[in-house]
Amino acid sequence: MDLSYDKLFIGGDWVAPSSSRTIEVFSASTEEPIGRVPEAVDADVDAAVVAARTAFQDPTGWATWEPSARADAIERLATALDSRGTEMARRVSAQNGMPISIATMLEAAFPQVVLRYYAGLIRSAVLDETRDGLLGGKVRVRRTPVGVVGGIAPWNYPVTLAAFKLGPALAMGCTIVLKPSPETVLDAQLLAEAVAEAGLPPGVINIVQGGRETGAYLVQHPGIDKVAFTGSTAAGRQIAETCGRLLRPVTLELGGKSAAIVLDDADLGSNLENLFAATLLNNGQTCYLGTRVLAPASRYEEVVDTLTGFASSLQVGDALDPATQIGPMASARQRDRVESYIAKGRGDGARLTTGGGRPAGLDKGWFVEPTVFADVDNSSTIAQEEIFGPVLSVISYRDVDDAVRIANDSAFGLGGSVWTADPARGAEVAQRVQTGTIGVNAYTPDPVAPFGGVKDSGLGRELGPEGLASYQSVQSVYLQA
Repeated sequence: MDLSYDKLFIGGDWVAPSSSRTIEVFSASTEEPIGRVPEAVDADVDAAVVAARTAFQDPTGWATWEPSARADAIERLATALDSRGTEMARRVSAQNGMPISIATMLEAAFPQVVLRYYAGLIRSAVLDETRDGLLGGKVRVRRTPVGVVGGIAPWNYPVTLAAFKLGPALAMGCTIVLKPSPETVLDAQLLAEAVAEAGLPPGVINIVQGGRETGAYLVQHPGIDKVAFTGSTAAGRQIAETCGRLLRPVTLELGGKSAAIVLDDADLGSNLENLFAATLLNNGQTCYLGTRVLAPASRYEEVVDTLTGFASSLQVGDALDPATQIGPMASARQRDRVESYIAKGRGDGARLTTGGGRPAGLDKGWFVEPTVFADVDNSSTIAQEEIFGPVLSVISYRDVDDAVRIANDSAFGLGGSVWTADPARGAEVAQRVQTGTIGVNAYTPDPVAPFGGVKDSGLGRELGPEGLASYQSVQSVYLQA
């Protein structure tokens, strides 16, 4: 794979960047270079914001189109992405280490599901209604697009999480400047090609690749009306401070340290596929994963043994190999981070039951073995901080009340799961957990449901009608009788 680009996608066209700076892209599995793209500097962001502003303010442009016409265009974009699915999965897997089997299901297909959902939703959305007033007369309530959006997507699910922003923003008539993570920029070029093929008006979607400085400049840019960010809690706090000072609407989907509560009647052995998706998906590089596994004291060693055997059986290897279940970390820096947490867990006295090192025979690539720690105290570092790698901490609890207490004893609140033979009982326990989302015997974010967290896991929601609402500006018009 050798993919080199020398243009940025701004204003509906491929344009020369303002500097000679580039972003070099490396394979997570081989550490070999696989491509490069221009790195956007401030002047490029300025040009992208101007293009988005021009498109938004066009008196006959995107924001003024009938919702059904925007829906048609969004569906064309989804179709253009369909034809690029195989290549999209290949690029994502090469860049961030996502196993190709997972990338084919998610990055190659799920973004289109999200786009088509919002195309359908906007066709039937009520954007203008009149209410009977209580003081005489009537009130007209109008929902209009919020304006130009600065969207920042992370490297772990780059296309899907870009679609979380593109879908509702486009449906409402917003325009957007999208900044991908520097670790995953080759897929963004493919997205730009799909945008061009779909025939969206120039400036509706603009893409500027860059690092933190580019993102910070975009967030504070005076031409931006709303920011939508997915990433770390630390970066989210900085963005929140900027947007708070500017009184700028912001959606923040941040980190997690979710709990997977195993009730005393659970049969994990018969549900390993769902357990994998809820705890180790994408090499553990997923924000909502239940990496704190809470097990009843009466079955603690049994749960530890099940997780240990399961984790040790997973196939580790090149992300592009269809047999791979656990690929490499997205970068050398991320591998170092994960390894530092494993060392911390050992140093704090947790019992390592499997993993903890680099897999034998894989001398190239940023690999970490699937790792399970037992005898973990919930107050320990590995139980409280987001590791973002294939590392599980198994914590003992006395009874259900104790399990709920431990689950809620976290600065985060994004995901979670409850495992039980009695789904009704599981749902009762789930409702007691302080989190934005939670599953019973499985965990799969669905486009119809609002996704986001509480506490340090963020502000606002993506997906569902709630996600559409976050791209709306609401105006009340008082009509006297």
